[in-house]
Amino acid sequence: MLANPPLTPRALYQDVAERLRQQIFARELEPGSWIDEQKIAADYGISRTPLREALKVLAVEGLVTMKVRRGAYVTEMSADDVTQIYHLLGLLEADAAAVVAREGGGEQIKRLRTLHDKLEKHTRQRDVFFAANEQFHLALLEMSGNRWLQHTVQDLRKMMKLNRHHSLFRQGRIAESLDEHRALMEAIEARDPVAAERLMRQHFENGLAAAVPR
Repeated sequence: MLANPPLTPRALYQDVAERLRQQIFARELEPGSWIDEQKIAADYGISRTPLREALKVLAVEGLVTMKVRRGAYVTEMSADDVTQIYHLLGLLEADAAAVVAREGGGEQIKRLRTLHDKLEKHTRQRDVFFAANEQFHLALLEMSGNRWLQHTVQDLRKMMKLNRHHSLFRQGRIAESLDEHRALMEAIEARDPVAAERLMRQHFENGLAAAVPR
């Protein structure tokens, strides 16, 4: 069996970008914080060249902001940023829900039901609920068959992980979100694209109200 080939410079910076991405999502690198390139390069055991290439990747994604003569910072989300992203997610994911309700195959809808049932089982385990919630939404996008929509939503969801005030953190929001998922799942199983689109859009409107109280 052949040994694994060494990482190429390109593969290395992609690996570094993913490691930084996960540190940002885990709040090990807080929104608004300066990224100490020298320290991170030493921690990772790499030179600063692949690190800088990785930071460029994250800057394109919006997770990192490059400031002239000041270096790289983890992007900080404003209330307006959160509002705009929720609005776009609501539009795009509502469209995907309508497509799946209208055109989804039986096995696809069974898979969504399985993911929904996972949500039902883990309402008291917030981290598990968060992960299952994301799995449900990403599966729905995949089933819609629109790879451009899927790519756009995945990028927007990365940005949402920078939000300090995640909608599901609010007291009682997990139960509300689950009720909304139940109604959405029923609409999809009933093959009602109009209801599925409306319910998904409402789901994001309610999420926004929880994340950015007026």
